[in-house]
Amino acid sequence: MPADDLREFLADLDRHGQLVTVTDQVRTEPDLGAAAAAAPKLGDNGPALLFTDVEGFRDPRIVLNAHGSWANHAIALGMPPQTPVREQVEEFSRRWAAFPVPPERRADPPFARNQVTGDDVALFDLLPLFRLNEGDGGFYLDKAAIISRDPDDPESSGKQNVGTYRLQCRDQRHLGIQPVPQHDVAVHLRTAEERGEDLPVAIALGNEPTIPIVAGMPLAYDRSEYEMAGALRGSPCPIATGPETGLDVPWGTEVLIEGVVLGGTREFEGPFGEFTGAYSGGRSMPVIRIDRISYRDDPYFEHLYLGMPWTEVDYLIGPTTCVPLLEQLRAEFPEVVAVNAMYTHGMAVVVSVRNRFGGFGKAVGTRVMSTPHGLGYCKIVIVVDETVDPFDMAQVMWAISTKVHPAHDLVTLPNMSIMPLDAGAQPRGISHKLVIDATAPAPPETRGDHGHGVTPPPETADWVGRLTRLVRRTRSEGVS
Repeated sequence: MPADDLREFLADLDRHGQLVTVTDQVRTEPDLGAAAAAAPKLGDNGPALLFTDVEGFRDPRIVLNAHGSWANHAIALGMPPQTPVREQVEEFSRRWAAFPVPPERRADPPFARNQVTGDDVALFDLLPLFRLNEGDGGFYLDKAAIISRDPDDPESSGKQNVGTYRLQCRDQRHLGIQPVPQHDVAVHLRTAEERGEDLPVAIALGNEPTIPIVAGMPLAYDRSEYEMAGALRGSPCPIATGPETGLDVPWGTEVLIEGVVLGGTREFEGPFGEFTGAYSGGRSMPVIRIDRISYRDDPYFEHLYLGMPWTEVDYLIGPTTCVPLLEQLRAEFPEVVAVNAMYTHGMAVVVSVRNRFGGFGKAVGTRVMSTPHGLGYCKIVIVVDETVDPFDMAQVMWAISTKVHPAHDLVTLPNMSIMPLDAGAQPRGISHKLVIDATAPAPPETRGDHGHGVTPPPETADWVGRLTRLVRRTRSEGVS
């Protein structure tokens, strides 16, 4: 059965040996950030971390790196922890096809047991807040699911957005939020401000494992993240009603913060160490006023480390970027075989295609940049032949080094939109974009000589499995 809350997910990780509980006392800085940065460096089976003794906090339960390896990501989706990454992406795509699976509304959510409202709200007293990187401009909530609805169509569950956006803790009752213009919450806020209204929001901290996955997924505007979570889980996603806002919120969330984004209010926010591996600087951003906090008994606080890849965020949003791009491209180009958009949230993308005719790879590459996600993120697109595995960077580099003619195969698109966090943008939010066509030329193109490629014997795949078993047995016998 899929996990219904963070605690069940942690129990699943523990059963598979993927949860390390640190009982020794540690410092908030730099220990927590350093540990969160180190865990993904342990490889494809890096563990989740649970800290229970942190200097300055009473009885903390701080969770880091919950999704921070391919083993953990597989467990989050109910798959064996040793499932290879490409198989995880392929299974992700199959479950995507089951969309929509409507959510299940449940009564008596655990977070309803404790509540504070109005002037009694004290964010710094309730949560064990800390900085992950030394250049961060304050304390952040960066693995929360932020829920909002389209003010012009508040009854539409499809237009209710569940997204992940960084939140800076400004004081006991206020948060700064960074709504990137391409994201749904920015659309909702703009609509509310045009109506002269505040925007109600709910912020869910510590959720069942598919919620952080769908919250980072570039779904179409009118597609429900809860219905996608159900497809990924293989069963309806449990939801509850936020007592302050009436918004649909994850039933099992550890902490639920409700309030409004104050219309027309902007305050300085930042800097923050981002998934790009650079600090984003400080800018004037909207402000959330907190009106109610509901929380479970002895709540767990889940945090997400961001910085130079790879970190947990790269594991968390890798497949969620690949599959939407794959499905959107296939709808127009059935020749698209696979998409690897795991690099810096799809700022660089590799697409494999069955090349139809001369220039086809360039057409697919430019289309990537006009998808909903591509508008704000996809800056460099590499197109390769169907025989090249886009998840095998050795093969991708081979395609670039042997098939690309710089005079013919580079397409530069000037002054395209890009997310403001791109450190290379100039001005902010604008960048040239690049398509690298690394496919073999197809008629009417005739240049080069690519007709006699070497392919391994057909039995190679069988021997990979056979040798893997032999190596495993040999090592096991050597240990014993």
